Amino acid sequence: MSLLEVHDIHTYYGKIHALKGISLTVEKGEIVTLIGGNGAGKTTTLNTISGITPAAEGYIIFEGKDITRAPAHQIVSFGVIQSPEGRKIFTRLTVRENLEMGAFIRKDLAKIARDMEYVFHRFPRLKERINQLGGTLSGGEQQMLAIGRALMASPHLLLLDEPSMGLAPMLVEEIFNVIQYLNGESGTTILLVEQNATKALEIAARGYVLQSGYITHRGTGAELQHDPTIIEAYLGGH
Repeated sequence: MSLLEVHDIHTYYGKIHALKGISLTVEKGEIVTLIGGNGAGKTTTLNTISGITPAAEGYIIFEGKDITRAPAHQIVSFGVIQSPEGRKIFTRLTVRENLEMGAFIRKDLAKIARDMEYVFHRFPRLKERINQLGGTLSGGEQQMLAIGRALMASPHLLLLDEPSMGLAPMLVEEIFNVIQYLNGESGTTILLVEQNATKALEIAARGYVLQSGYITHRGTGAELQHDPTIIEAYLGGH
């Protein structure tokens, strides 16, 4: 059984049919990426999995449990943790307080302390700015804080939504190195939504291509990288 199984999901915003029968799987220990243009349904897919925008039809199974109708806070308690598009850190809280908010539902104080040290190990700049307000951090530092906050929730499945958005190329490289490290060294399972399709497919075991609420292509990262249709549409082909 897959860690995550999404079956024929339909999601609406009012009368707008945003997801039109999405089905996908994520195996334990994988990086799986969702790519596609703006408005394709990538963020809606993550929000549906995490319970923020509940599905109208279909079902979602996580670690053998049906979570389709579970509220978002309960899905978090199951270990499905999202780092949202646009970072959405608490700008008036310090770096430490933002990280503590990530561990809000946890009671294992010793493990929380170890996890915070792990976050500081992966993101040394956050430790340097531990008492600085989140809103005064640079864009790259805010993205590190958003990922760090998600890690503080002890994810079984980490949903990353556009982690490289708005970052300088050097910082994009750094963020992708961290994603690979979390997966390779720590075994964190990751479902990645990313506009930078080239980088996403380089590090993903498998990928899905979304267009107008449908999955149009699926395959390994390497297969999608060499698919002429994907190259033309998303990888800068001519």
